[in-house]
Amino acid sequence: MRKRCFITFEGVDGAGKSTQLEWVRDFLKKNDIPATVTREPGATPLGEKLRELLLNEGNGAHPETEALLMFAARREHIEQVISPALARGETVLCDRFSDASFAYQGGGSGVDAAKLAILENWVHPAIQPDLTLYFDLPIEIARQRANGLNQPDRFEREGDRYFHRVRAAYLARAKAFAERIKVIDSSGTPQAISARLKDIITSQCL
Repeated sequence: MRKRCFITFEGVDGAGKSTQLEWVRDFLKKNDIPATVTREPGATPLGEKLRELLLNEGNGAHPETEALLMFAARREHIEQVISPALARGETVLCDRFSDASFAYQGGGSGVDAAKLAILENWVHPAIQPDLTLYFDLPIEIARQRANGLNQPDRFEREGDRYFHRVRAAYLARAKAFAERIKVIDSSGTPQAISARLKDIITSQCL
């Protein structure tokens, strides 16, 4: 019997996660598997307002304040979107989740990982992704790919040292949770990456 699956997509902009999320959505559709596609921060009225505040306005909030707002948006996201979709038996494809907080607010901005773990356990103690796809690419290449594609948000305007810390935090998280987080080498062709995703998703979620 097919399992419903909560799949999250992680990585810095330019690593290809958005392209591959669309591929996974289409792959599931071709196999008659209902899926909800969502994103963080966002997906709810509160989440979208916080997204605009956090990503676009450069408000200068303390990193811990930023982390608290991210988890506040996540709590609403789980309540209004993720949990109902899983209860319906749908697969959920989510562009970023709590691993992003450990990478960006933790690794990038220096928020203590122990504090983030407290928020994680408070906000979603019973829900974790069944599978996390982390798209990894050297920061210099990722930034070259992302350059000019979209208007850069506040995070994307950070310097290379910030993103090297983000990448290191993602890789450390992947090592700590190797059964859940699969590191995808994004240096290959989109077709080669999609083929690997097909194998992973078929074995773990279908």
